[in-house]
Amino acid sequence: MPRRHLRVTGAAQEPLGAALCDLRTQLDVPEEFPAAVLAEAEAAAGAPKLPERDETAIPFFTVDPPTSTDLDQAMHLSRREGGGYRVRYAIADVAAFVAPGGALDAEAHRRVTTLYFPDEKTPLHPPVLSEGAASLLPGQTCPAVLWTIDLDADGRTVATDVVRALVRSRAKLDYAGVQQAIDEGSAEEPVALLRDIGRLREKLEADRGGISLDVPEQEIVSADGGYQLAFRAPLPADSWNAQISLLTGMAAADLMLASGNGILRTLPAAPDGAVGRLRRTAKALHIDWPHHVPYSDLVRSLDPTDPHQAAFLQECTTLLRGAGYTEFTGGVLPELTAHAAVAAPYTHCTAPLRRLVDRYASELCLAACAGQDPPDWVLSALPELPKEMAEGTRRANSVERESVDIVEAALLKDRIGEMFDAVVVDVKDREPAVGTVQLTAPAVVARIEGGSSALPLGEQLRVRLTQADPGRAKVLFAPA
Repeated sequence: MPRRHLRVTGAAQEPLGAALCDLRTQLDVPEEFPAAVLAEAEAAAGAPKLPERDETAIPFFTVDPPTSTDLDQAMHLSRREGGGYRVRYAIADVAAFVAPGGALDAEAHRRVTTLYFPDEKTPLHPPVLSEGAASLLPGQTCPAVLWTIDLDADGRTVATDVVRALVRSRAKLDYAGVQQAIDEGSAEEPVALLRDIGRLREKLEADRGGISLDVPEQEIVSADGGYQLAFRAPLPADSWNAQISLLTGMAAADLMLASGNGILRTLPAAPDGAVGRLRRTAKALHIDWPHHVPYSDLVRSLDPTDPHQAAFLQECTTLLRGAGYTEFTGGVLPELTAHAAVAAPYTHCTAPLRRLVDRYASELCLAACAGQDPPDWVLSALPELPKEMAEGTRRANSVERESVDIVEAALLKDRIGEMFDAVVVDVKDREPAVGTVQLTAPAVVARIEGGSSALPLGEQLRVRLTQADPGRAKVLFAPA
C-alpha cells in the first residue's frame, strides 16, 4: 500500500551522508552479510532448485524504476479467445535459492525487509541473489512462481492457476517509458494492455469501495551543483502496474481462504473519528467533499500535482495505519479477513526479494492450487511471521520517516532565519498554535510552533525557519 517515498536522483553530500550513517546505527540496521550467509548465497546462485516446467517462450517484461535491479515481478498480458484477458505474472522464486533452516533463511528472518535509505539500500538477501541469480533481469532464465489469472471482459477474475516454471524476461521497462509508449500508441499489445486491464481493475476497485492513494514521491534531485527536494506525481502507468500486483494479492488471499491455510494482510475499517478529522482537513484545504460522496470516490478525484490536494492525499495515509498480518491454519479462519483499503481479502505475495512474508505466501498458494498441504517449514513459521513482519515494518517505517527528516534538515541547515511561503496542512486539535506546514518550495513538510494564535488551517502563511540540523534537530518553523 502507498507510503511516502524518498529517493535520490543525484549524489548525496555531507552532512547528509554522516547523518544517515548515524541513523543506521541508531536503528540497529544490519550491516554486511555474515560470511556463512554469503557462501550459502553464492552456492545457491550457482545451483538453484529448477522446476521442470519451461515457460521461457513467453515474452515477459518488467516495469520498475530505471535503476532497480532487484526485480521481483515480470508480466505478460494478452487477450483471451472469446473475450477477456489473461494475466501471466511471474514472481521471483526465492525458495529455489533459500533452504529452510539454513544460514540464508535465518538471516532473512533477522532482516525481514529490504530497507531503502536515500543514499543506499540494505537488502533482505545478498545481492548475488536479489540483484543477480534470483532477480528477473532481462535475458536471464530464472525459476519463478508463475501466476496465470484469467479475467472476463470487465476485468473480473474467472480462473487462477499457480505453478513453478522457468521464465525469461525480454525487456526491463520503466514507468515513464511505458507511459510514453502507451500515450503515443507505439506500445506493443502486451504493454498496451496494461492500460486496458489497469483501468478495468481501477473501476472494479471503485465499485467495491477500495482506495489507491496517488501520493506524490519526495525526491532529492541534483541542482546547481547541490541537491534539492521536489515532489513527483505518480503516472497513470504506476497505478496500472500496481493494479496487477493488487489483482494477484487478492487472488492469493482467495486461494488461502479456500484452502484454510494462509497469512493475510489485514486492515480494520477506519473509525468514524478518523474520517471526521479528514473531513475537517478537507474543508480547511478548500477541497469540496459533499456529504453524499464516499471517501473512496473523493480520493480518486484528487490531483496529486495540486499542492492542497497533494497535502490532503498525504493526510489520507493516516487511515492506512493499523495494517497487520493475520495467519491461520487448519481451516479455522480469522475474524478479520479483509483489508479496508483494498475492500477485499488481500495478501502480500509479489515482492519476495524484498519482503520476507511473500516467500511463504507463494508456498501457501502453490500448495492450495495443487490441492496439497503446505510444507511443514511453512506451517511451522506461520505463528511467528505476523510478529516478525510487524517489527520489520516498524523499522522500515522508522527508516522512511527519519530519512525524510534528515534530508530536509540537510537541505535547510544553512538557511536558519529565512522566510518561506507555506500552506498550513495540519493543526493539532488541542494545540491550535502547533501544526504542520508544507512549503511552496522546496518540497518540505515540517512542524510549526511558536505562534501566539491559532494556525489558519488550509491557508497560505509566511513562515520563518528556526531549526534545521541533520541528525540532531528536525526542521522547525515559526509564523513570520
